[in-house]
Amino acid sequence: MPTLCRDCLHRVEPAVTRCVACGSRRVVSHPELFRLTVAHVDCDAFYASVEKRDRPELLSRPVIVGGGKRGVVSACCYIARTRGVRSAMPMFKALAACPDAVVIKPEMAKYVHEGRRIRTMMEALTPLVQPMSIDEAVLDLAGTEALHGAPPAVVLARFALAVEREVGVTVSIGLAANRLMAKLAAERDKPRGFAVIGADEAAGWLAPQPVSLLPGVGPAMAKRLQAAGFSTLGQLGALEPREAMRRFGDEGPALAARARGEDARRVNPDRETKSISAETTFETDIAAREALEAPLWRLCEKLARRLTEKGFAAGGVTLKLKTAAFATRTRAARLPQPTRLPDVLFAAVRPLLAKEADGTAFRLIGIGAQPLAAAADADLGDLADPEAPKRAARWAAVETLRAKFGDGAVMRGRGLRK
Repeated sequence: MPTLCRDCLHRVEPAVTRCVACGSRRVVSHPELFRLTVAHVDCDAFYASVEKRDRPELLSRPVIVGGGKRGVVSACCYIARTRGVRSAMPMFKALAACPDAVVIKPEMAKYVHEGRRIRTMMEALTPLVQPMSIDEAVLDLAGTEALHGAPPAVVLARFALAVEREVGVTVSIGLAANRLMAKLAAERDKPRGFAVIGADEAAGWLAPQPVSLLPGVGPAMAKRLQAAGFSTLGQLGALEPREAMRRFGDEGPALAARARGEDARRVNPDRETKSISAETTFETDIAAREALEAPLWRLCEKLARRLTEKGFAAGGVTLKLKTAAFATRTRAARLPQPTRLPDVLFAAVRPLLAKEADGTAFRLIGIGAQPLAAAADADLGDLADPEAPKRAARWAAVETLRAKFGDGAVMRGRGLRK
C-alpha cells in the first residue's frame, strides 16, 4: 500500500506506522494515495493561530479571537475548543466555559494578508484553486505531476510544510475523488491533518454517519430528515431519485446522491461572489433609530470600500439586525442604478432601518450588497441624478486621503462615536 511520510516526504510501498527514513509517525497510507487529485485545504484555527504565532507566550494558553463581551467568537484555538468554546458562540458563553482564555480583538487586515500569502502558495501548485473563505480553498491538481515531479499527495504534503515554515500556521488537508469528500476528509484529522477518502470507499464511509455531517444540512434540515425516518446518510443515500424527489422535492435526488458521496462539481477558480457585507456587534443593546444610524453609516463606508477592493458595485442593499434575544431581522431594497458610494448605500438602507426601529433593542447591525453588479456600471449618473460622477470623485478623494493619513483624516459628523 502506498505510504508517504509528511515530514521528510519519503515514499514506500508497504504500509508502515513509522517512517523508515526519519522515524516520524506522521505517515499516511492509502491504496489511492498517489492517484487522487482533488484536495480541500483548511487552515487550523486560523485567526487564533496567527495571533499565537505573533505572541509565542500564548502558545500554551487558550485563545479566543472575538469582539468583546457583547460579541461572538470569531475563532478560537484548539485548547479553547477542548473547553467547549466554538466559533459563533456568544462571547459571554465562551468566557463562562473558558474563563482563563486570552481574548484578542480581531485584526482582519492581518488575517487577510496572511490568507493571501497562503493563497498565492496554493496557486503555485495549480491554476485550479477555488477559495471558499479567507483560510480555506479547494484545489484540483490533475495533470500537474509532470510539472512538480511528484504526485498530488506529495505536492500537498510539501505545501503544508512550506506554510508552517514560511507563514507560521498549520493546515489540514483532505484528499479525495471529488470536492464533497475532500472537504469531509479535511475535517477528519484536525489539526495538522492529512486524511484520504478513496472513490470506492466513500459510500461505505458515509453510510453510518449522521445526516448532520453532510455540508448544507443544518439543524432544521437534519430534524426534518430525522422526522421522516432518515437519521443516517446510508438511509438517505438508499433512496431512488423518484422517491427522493417525492419526499424532498427538486433537491431530493441531489441530496441522496451527496449522501452516497457523489459530487460532480468542478473546481472553479472563477466562482462568482454573490454578496459582500459588513456588520458590527454593539457593546450594549441599542434601540433608538438615531443611535443606530451612526454605526450604520460607518458600515456603509466599510461596505463601499470592500466593493471597490473586490471590483463590484451594489445593485441592492440588505439590512441585517439581531435583537437582544438573538432573533435576526432582514430587509432588502433594490437600487435604481448600481453604486459604490456610501451616501447612496446609506440613503437606501436608512428607510429600512426606520421601519425596524420600533423600540426593539438590537445587539447587532449589518448591511450587505446584493445583488452585485459590475464596477463599470456604478455611479454613472443620468438625468435623474447627474451629480453621481462628482460624488464618486469626491469619495475617491476621501479614500485617497485616508489611505495616506488614516481613516480619521476625513470623517462625516454622522459617523462620530458618541
